[in-house]
Amino acid sequence: MISAVILVKNEEKNIVDCIKGLRWCGEILVVDDNSTDKTVELAKKNGARVITHSLENDFSRQRNFGLLEAKGEWVFFVDADERVSESLAFEITNRIKESPSEHYDGFFIRRIDNMWGKKLLHGETGNIKLLRLVKKTSGKWEGQVHEVWKTKGVLGELKNPISHYPHQTITEFLEEINFYTDIRAKELHKKGIKAHWWSVIVYPKAKFFLNYIIKMGFLDGIPGLVFAILMSFHSFLVRGKLWQLWQKK
Repeated sequence: MISAVILVKNEEKNIVDCIKGLRWCGEILVVDDNSTDKTVELAKKNGARVITHSLENDFSRQRNFGLLEAKGEWVFFVDADERVSESLAFEITNRIKESPSEHYDGFFIRRIDNMWGKKLLHGETGNIKLLRLVKKTSGKWEGQVHEVWKTKGVLGELKNPISHYPHQTITEFLEEINFYTDIRAKELHKKGIKAHWWSVIVYPKAKFFLNYIIKMGFLDGIPGLVFAILMSFHSFLVRGKLWQLWQKK
């Protein structure tokens, strides 16, 4: 059986459409971080099992909690702002049937961002592949934010992508950047990593150059430019907040 696990907080705008694309799974488990909107109500109404569990600014901890609670042998991690097509669902079910002979323990899936009415096919997200479909007992998640699946198992890759519809307004994007950079700066601080004056300047510039020039974000038009600028700002905030944490200490 395949269990779909969705981590949520105040996702009433997304949760129904997300669940609709996962009804082929044997179980849909929603791990809710104390939502104050109608997320939980809508999730239950659409057939999901909902467990309330505080995030505590640690996404790996939250994903590992979902992993333990999932009943399936395979676990498919999906975000509320992602959509799974029929072709991807068909491919997953078929690969899972084949996997005992292929000895795979997990599969990478390409994700395509859809922002402001355009697919972003370039920049740092243009060819991103995420390990989201895993055999339950083959590993665990690590890292407070930008978490990764740690395993010694054999990994494969699926052909059909997940469609991603993140922060559909600049305001939402900035709110998420502020939230995630808080967590990332604290994570780096705990590891003893310091932010020097030059890193506050160099990292954001390098981030923009990588996204917009090296990875050809300019081919995505104005959305590609806005994305590159905002991700550069993300890099600036991580280093700036990290520097401030060391100043307080």
